[in-house]
Amino acid sequence: MGEYIISFANWIWGTPMLIILMGGGMVLLVHSGFVPFRKIGHAIGLLRGRYDNSLAPGQITSFQALSAAIAATVGLGNISGVAIAINMGGPGAIFWMWVSAFVGMATKFYTCSLAIMYRGKDSEGNIQGGPMYVIEEGMGKKWKFLSVIFCGAGILGLLAIFQANQLTAVLRTVILEPAGLDEGDKTRWIIGITMMVLVAIVILGGIKRIAAVASKMVPFMVGLYFVTVLIIVFKYIGDVPDMLLKIVTDAFTGEAMAGGAVGAVIIVGARRAAFSNEAGIGTAPMVHGASKNNEPIREGLIAMLGPFIDTIVVCTLTALVIMLTGVWESTEKDGVRLTLAAFDMALPFYGRYLLMIAVLVFALSTMFTYSYYGHKCFGYLFGAKRADYYNYFYLITIVVGAVASLDVVISLVDGMYAIMAVPTMISTLYLAPKVRVAMKDYFQRMKKA
Repeated sequence: MGEYIISFANWIWGTPMLIILMGGGMVLLVHSGFVPFRKIGHAIGLLRGRYDNSLAPGQITSFQALSAAIAATVGLGNISGVAIAINMGGPGAIFWMWVSAFVGMATKFYTCSLAIMYRGKDSEGNIQGGPMYVIEEGMGKKWKFLSVIFCGAGILGLLAIFQANQLTAVLRTVILEPAGLDEGDKTRWIIGITMMVLVAIVILGGIKRIAAVASKMVPFMVGLYFVTVLIIVFKYIGDVPDMLLKIVTDAFTGEAMAGGAVGAVIIVGARRAAFSNEAGIGTAPMVHGASKNNEPIREGLIAMLGPFIDTIVVCTLTALVIMLTGVWESTEKDGVRLTLAAFDMALPFYGRYLLMIAVLVFALSTMFTYSYYGHKCFGYLFGAKRADYYNYFYLITIVVGAVASLDVVISLVDGMYAIMAVPTMISTLYLAPKVRVAMKDYFQRMKKA
């Protein structure tokens, strides 16, 4: 079964996803008039809450929505995902992650604007947002099959199995193995059950508790990791220009790939960027659609900051640490263990513990937010009253992720992400003209304000 999952993920993340995510995102970038570049200053200004309206429909503030979305994206995709990208595609894969991020900013601007523009109501009458409601409300009932495809894939793709797998690997490597306490599969089960209990405490409280915890954890999480990585980068500061140049040159030579296939490097970069910032997948619109905002364009501008923070800033710093220390060329380790080796080399004795703390916070915060995404998908398909059943399924799979193979885990998530991207991008491109009209109206009003 595992081989079929891996084969499917490798197939769909070839030409099909390059056309859908990279091609579609490029169309949106041009269609928007390059809004991510022109309006990033205004987007940052919006985070200060000047335009927040507590009376607007929704459940959380735009800042909490961005925090929750970033909690799901600035996470192990930035630590393990970058390591996997370099392992599979060499430094050049990072360049294509950058390209995907800038394209992804435009995609998120559109998808999250639409999440407010076409909010729907669940079976309990609560206002909800996300691609499934955008499709149903914006495109019409005849397109509802796309909503069903999105939610079906979301139920499986938004499980926290990757986070559980990589957090288990870090705890075993950093704490248990050196102390002689690692007992193999038994240890994995114990860690998995412990994680399940911790996550249950938060997610059973619903989106308000998830958003409240995420808005406190995310700044700490990003700050700790950011400072630690900067310390390492400054330690090797003289080599940074060479590493950045290597990222750019390898992107067009494919020297790190067997056979020098540049196309393969692009695919690796796009695949890992999608897992890292989720632009075009459709997850962020679900949480941004719940924000207390009646200005679609304003929410889209705030949301587009996610890929910039996630990929351009955090992923680049992680890549520099791995490259500057040289561990990507001198070890067979993969995933989070490769990043751990880099921290060990750069900051002996305490580097691994700082990374462990960051991974712990990253993984847990992502698990909290993913549960909300899957909960909404399940509620759409089976009714809001039954949605809470998903939480129990979700919690059980955390234990499964802790004991499963990394290759199978990441391929299952990648495959489901690809399926989710199809209805998300179809609806976004179909409704893009509506966003453009709203955007012109919004900025005209801002000029007069």
